Amino acid sequence: MFNWEDLHYFMVFARERSLSAAARSLKVDHATVARRIANLEASLALKLVDRRPRSYLLTADGQRIAAQGDSMTLNAFAVSRAALSGRQGIAGEVTLSVPPVMGLKLIAPRIAQLQHRYPDLQLILLADTANVSLLRGEADIAIRLSRVSESDLVARKIGSVEFSLYANSNYLRATPEGECGFIGYHDERAASVQQKWLQQRAGERPLVIRSNDLMIQAAAAAAGAGIALLPHFVGQELGLERLTASGSLEREIWLTVHDDIRHAPGIAAVTEFLLDCYAGVAGIIRLVDNAG
Repeated sequence: MFNWEDLHYFMVFARERSLSAAARSLKVDHATVARRIANLEASLALKLVDRRPRSYLLTADGQRIAAQGDSMTLNAFAVSRAALSGRQGIAGEVTLSVPPVMGLKLIAPRIAQLQHRYPDLQLILLADTANVSLLRGEADIAIRLSRVSESDLVARKIGSVEFSLYANSNYLRATPEGECGFIGYHDERAASVQQKWLQQRAGERPLVIRSNDLMIQAAAAAAGAGIALLPHFVGQELGLERLTASGSLEREIWLTVHDDIRHAPGIAAVTEFLLDCYAGVAGIIRLVDNAG
C-alpha cells in the first residue's frame, strides 16, 4: 500500500508541472518532492516521471495515476471538511490565506485578540499572492481581491480597498514630473489588475524597481526611489504623498469558504474575527453595509 502523503506530493507536482513550483506550493525543498515521488514509484512499482537534466516529465503511467489520484484527493479533502464541520467546540486549526499586505497590516497585529478569546483555536496564516485551492484543502478560508467561480465555494463581499499612486514628497519635489520612475511587480505578477493599472499610468517611463512583495515596493517608495501603487492604508501609514491627479483603483474584498464548513464553530469564529480586523480600518477600507 502506498503512502497517502507521497501521493499528495506527486499530485501537487502533477498540477504544477515542475519540482520547484511544487516545492513552493508545499513549502518544502525540491529534494523532498523528488524523494516523495520516488517513494510512490517504489510503492506502486511504476515509473511516474521521466527524469531529465533540467526537468521531470510525467510518463503515460504518471498521467494515468494523476488523473485517478485527483478524484481521490478531492474525496479525501471532502472527508476532512466533514470532520471539521462536525466539531462542536471552537478549537483546532483553521488555515487562512490572505494577500500578504493585509496579513501583515490588518490581521497579524490583532491575532492576540483571537488567541485570548479562543485559546484552543490555532490560526495558520498563509500570506499568498496566488489563489490557493479551498477545494483541495490548501486553506479553509481565503481573503481575495476578486470573486471565485467554483460552485462549492461561498463568496461574501466584505468591502473594497482603494489603491493610488504614492511617493516620497521630497522625491516628487526634486524630480521633474516626466522623469519620475515607477515601482511595480516582477514579471510573475505582470498580469495582475494593479500592475496593468500602474503600467497605463507609467506609459513609456521605466519600472525602476520590480518586486513580488508590495511592502518592499512601499519601502522603496518611502526611501525616495520612485512612485508605487499602494493601498491607501499603506500609503497613509508611511506618510507618503498621494498623486490624486492620477485617480485611484478600487478592488473588491471577498471572503471565501467552502460551503461544507462555513457553519463550523472554528470557521465562524475566524470569520467574525476577520470582519473585526477590516472594520478596524473603516474609512480607508470601505465595508459592505449589513455584511452579515
